[in-house]
Amino acid sequence: MNDKHLSLCSELSYIFKDAELLDLALTHRSKSTKNYERLEFLGDSIVGFVIASELFLRYPDLSEGKLTRLRATLVRKETLAKLSRTIELGQHIKLGSGELKSGGFDRDSILADCLESILGAIFIDSTIEDVTNVIKKLYKTTFEEINPDSVQTDPKTKLQEYLQKNTRPLPEYKIIEITGKPHKQTFTVECKTLLLDQPVFGKGASRKKAEQDAADKTIKAIKDKS
Repeated sequence: MNDKHLSLCSELSYIFKDAELLDLALTHRSKSTKNYERLEFLGDSIVGFVIASELFLRYPDLSEGKLTRLRATLVRKETLAKLSRTIELGQHIKLGSGELKSGGFDRDSILADCLESILGAIFIDSTIEDVTNVIKKLYKTTFEEINPDSVQTDPKTKLQEYLQKNTRPLPEYKIIEITGKPHKQTFTVECKTLLLDQPVFGKGASRKKAEQDAADKTIKAIKDKS
């Protein structure tokens, strides 16, 4: 394990047994076909589980809806990217020349994805207890600063809560189109609800953003109709 890897391990308070696993977790798809995407998939689920568990224990009186909103705030791309910058993750990510020149080492989406891949790698390299400790350490200040009452409801959650309140089926989201180059894609998503005759379309730089945009437009369309 080289000095840069050791410095990152020091920031994480975790030393990898398998240095090649850490190397893979730091490799972006622009650099190699052997990259962190599978580890990111795993890490995304682990972060969601650990954060949900921690919130459940920290706030025994919060409703399911508020817990859901808090979790969404804590696991979103912007929060993960902010945490990544506290450990200077950008300087460790292996990028292709194009991504490197375009500043990919400080792009929120890449920082967030890479952090999730590292957490997935820690789980593979050790145990759920070890990765839980790393996540809690990363989020320590965030947990201390967050105010559950100040968390805003995102459009998808607003739409879901509105439909549930009115005993309507949940909305259906479907990707209609993906355009652009792999590192700069635009997603088009449709949102269908029984309250509207026609689907509503949203766009964004990721599926999540496109769904949020579609949900926001759906809420406005429902209000205009009523």
